[in-house]
Amino acid sequence: MDSFESTWVVPPDHPAFAGHFPGQPIVPGVVLLDHAIALAGQWLQRPSAGWRVDQAKFLQPVGPGAVLRFVFSRKPSGTVAYTVTEGDRSVASGALTPAGA
Repeated sequence: MDSFESTWVVPPDHPAFAGHFPGQPIVPGVVLLDHAIALAGQWLQRPSAGWRVDQAKFLQPVGPGAVLRFVFSRKPSGTVAYTVTEGDRSVASGALTPAGA
């Protein structure tokens, strides 16, 4: 399988919201990136440790309760490209390479 999709509903009580930002919570980019790495690892049956982040772009803010769609595709080089959308909004994208690829 050269592609994979997953949906994640951002928990309104996610611990990152406590300090990011009071009164107007947004999901930190590192949380989106961490979730992308975990999903890519699950898809390819590789541990979450050891991934290289080749590119990461955070395009739009994401708030509590957002329904995010992660779409992954594997390139011949072994790199995994991903996009994250909320409805018709692109919120993040990037490329990851698993260790040893």
